[in-house]
Amino acid sequence: MSLLSACRSKEPVQLPPVARNELRPVATFSIIPGEADRSRALFLEASRVLLHPRCANCHPSGDVPLQGMDMRPHEPPVTRGPEDRGVVGMECAGCHQDRNLDHARVPGAPNWHVAPIEMAWVGKTPRHICEQMKDPKRNGGKSLARIMEHNAHDELVGWGWYPGHDREPAPGTQAQFGALIAAWVNTGAECPLEGQSP
Repeated sequence: MSLLSACRSKEPVQLPPVARNELRPVATFSIIPGEADRSRALFLEASRVLLHPRCANCHPSGDVPLQGMDMRPHEPPVTRGPEDRGVVGMECAGCHQDRNLDHARVPGAPNWHVAPIEMAWVGKTPRHICEQMKDPKRNGGKSLARIMEHNAHDELVGWGWYPGHDREPAPGTQAQFGALIAAWVNTGAECPLEGQSP
């Protein structure tokens, strides 16, 4: 069961329990008084996706993407490259197509690449990731509206829920995740306090 402190209030707000592979619906967060606290709680819920290996593996803190639930370095060895798509002779698209290749056990989606280093999430707190997502210098120049659109509809983001070959998908669905991000933005895009975790 998750206890979510309403940040500055004395009484913690208890959200209903949720399975590890599910996300709480946006409506659940209406029990949290105060829009800023609700916004923080919505981001914490969304961070269950952002920090899941299915997403975080492509947001490494170094130049090597990760793979698997144990977040081990990519095999065969590859590096980020100058445009986040690998280096000459070892580009991401050399193996990763626009869809999963289940027989070969190779994941794929349109525009497959590692996230720019400014968007590294591995080892970061939800607060850090939140601040990063809001900062156009660290989010690919996106406005909050574009962040909502990206998370709700981008096919590479959507791969996290359809990873193929018996890979564990990210919690919930892309539609639920997109709704959480939209609700977070619409409640002020507040960032969790340091030390708060999903």
